[in-house]
Amino acid sequence: MDKDSQGLLDSSLMASGTASRSEDEESLAGQKRASSQALGTIPKRRSSSRFIKRKKFDDELVESSLAKSSTRAKGASGVEPGRCSGSEPSSSEKKKVSKAPSTPVPPSPAPTPGLTKRVKKSKQPLQVTKDLGRWKPADDLLLIHAVLQTNDLTSVHLGVKFSCRFTLREVQERWYALLYDPVISKLACQAMRQLHPEAIAAIQSKALFSKAEEQLLSKVGSTSQPTLETFQDLLHRHPDAFYLARTAKALQAHWQLMKQYYLLEDQTVQPLPKGDQVLNFSDAEDLIDDSKLKDMRDEVLEHELTVADRRQKREIRQLEQELHKWQVLVDSITGMSSPDFDNQTLAVLRGRMVRYLMRSREITLGRATKDNQIDVDLSLEGPAWKISRKQGVIKLKNNGDFFIANEGRRPIYIDGRPVLCGSKWRLSNNSVVEIASLRFVFLINQDLIALIRAEAAKITPQ
Repeated sequence: MDKDSQGLLDSSLMASGTASRSEDEESLAGQKRASSQALGTIPKRRSSSRFIKRKKFDDELVESSLAKSSTRAKGASGVEPGRCSGSEPSSSEKKKVSKAPSTPVPPSPAPTPGLTKRVKKSKQPLQVTKDLGRWKPADDLLLIHAVLQTNDLTSVHLGVKFSCRFTLREVQERWYALLYDPVISKLACQAMRQLHPEAIAAIQSKALFSKAEEQLLSKVGSTSQPTLETFQDLLHRHPDAFYLARTAKALQAHWQLMKQYYLLEDQTVQPLPKGDQVLNFSDAEDLIDDSKLKDMRDEVLEHELTVADRRQKREIRQLEQELHKWQVLVDSITGMSSPDFDNQTLAVLRGRMVRYLMRSREITLGRATKDNQIDVDLSLEGPAWKISRKQGVIKLKNNGDFFIANEGRRPIYIDGRPVLCGSKWRLSNNSVVEIASLRFVFLINQDLIALIRAEAAKITPQ
């Protein structure tokens, strides 16, 4: 054998030795893994047991976020084969392995994320919670009892008073959902079981009367006067026909209602007259006998009317007595310009809103109250709370001159000059009189004043 053939033989022996050694190592590693799985001593991932960890700085937060995003990308692209193949056993599989160590169970593949999302969606009744808002458990119980009694959803819609107003279509949809929708019916039954026994008894007492019940009640005569014992005996004789929550008092109340609407067997409803015999309102009014009508007198009402009438007459009498004091007030603003003077007006105190006529030789100015009546009430012109109740007096002398005397606390301004309390000032034609921010123009009837002066001159020589 030459040197080349000897070298090839040695290399083949070395390769076979390494291959056998690798196979032995793999078999030993597999036995160790199987024994560790059988004994349940799988090494766990080390984690920190501290509850308070050190806060990360900004650069560490960025690095950790980048690391998380890279691991997510690896898992999504399938770079980590261990997780996708499901080599790591779950907690349930660990329990099974610990219970039966002789027969190791192969790990089940992890469920796909699409299936888990579907399961979560099916557990949340989204459409049910939308309808449970208006329909309360008491409404569902009322609906069930009413349908069992009448077998007619239209009668239930007209006769049952729910917690809120439902249309006929809503009642029909709710009844069909309770019958055929397993999710809604299950939730409704759970809610109805949680109702208080008193609430259930109150709902059962409101159940509608069936046709069989009304037929038995209609046999009780309308002319008879049945008592509670009569209806109690009716309940004992027909226990299957009446609802379980019926009482003698409830039967009596419903029988009286049927009697009121002429629904008993011995009652007949009179048909309406046809043709010209229809009685109208005027014919019925003529048939009424006025002598048979009772005169119901209300003593309290008559007393109140008498007091009100006496009060109104007193106010009218008081106004008639004060009429002569209000003759200085001619008119308020009406949009029409009336003449300033007539044969009896000596002067005019014209304001922005009201004209006051001076028809006597002496008039008083001020603010009228209940206890104080004056000739010229300045409060008719505007705000007069600063004016005294008797602010001043305007007098006409025999020579035809007008003077104003201030008797109030505030001054009176005549053409801008103040007239203090206790003083007086002569008024001329077109004089501006200002009293507590209220301005007036004093106008004199020159023709009438000239006649007065002429008569005074005739009297003086004699």
